[in-house]
Amino acid sequence: MGLFDSLRSVLGMSAEADATRDADPEDLFGMSTAYMTMEADLGYDHVGAAALCFSSVDSTDFADTVDEVEAILHAGSEETGTTFELYEDSHGWEWVVLEDDDPEDLVTSVHFAADEFIEQGYGSRLLAAVFGFEKDGQRAYWIYSFRRGAYYPFAPERGKEQNEQVLHKLESVLDGELGLEPDKEYWYPMWSDRTGGHPWE
Repeated sequence: MGLFDSLRSVLGMSAEADATRDADPEDLFGMSTAYMTMEADLGYDHVGAAALCFSSVDSTDFADTVDEVEAILHAGSEETGTTFELYEDSHGWEWVVLEDDDPEDLVTSVHFAADEFIEQGYGSRLLAAVFGFEKDGQRAYWIYSFRRGAYYPFAPERGKEQNEQVLHKLESVLDGELGLEPDKEYWYPMWSDRTGGHPWE
């Protein structure tokens, strides 16, 4: 199994036996307080962006669902000013990337998009929601796995390595505030296509 096949398996395409519980888009609102904890307790600023990753289906109905997601985000942007972009990366994953200076708006927009996929019967196509942070040049992310219904941290460094110290710190501070994935086998990294980029880049 290749690297990206493994990631698809872990995040959303594996057997039902891998799921600990049904993903609940309401879990995403936990990130609203986590943003404050990341800043107040750990000194991390949010990067002004978040993203929803999903796997597409070649069908008119699914295309209509994506159109509905866009319509919802367009309507929301008029009130919040949140901008968004949909695109397919080099591995064939689809992304909804949102940008806003207000982290509350980012959480709400990601929730709206995810909820629409679920309402239209495509919750199984959702892979992950990704929320980015930065401190002194060190990037850190919280990833919500829709397959596992849980969050886990991601702390990339150059050379496709992770900062284990940062991972441990994020886990110890946010455990109890976010529903964390207990099995670290499923703390799967989402590397960027480019050096120094976000997972959605």
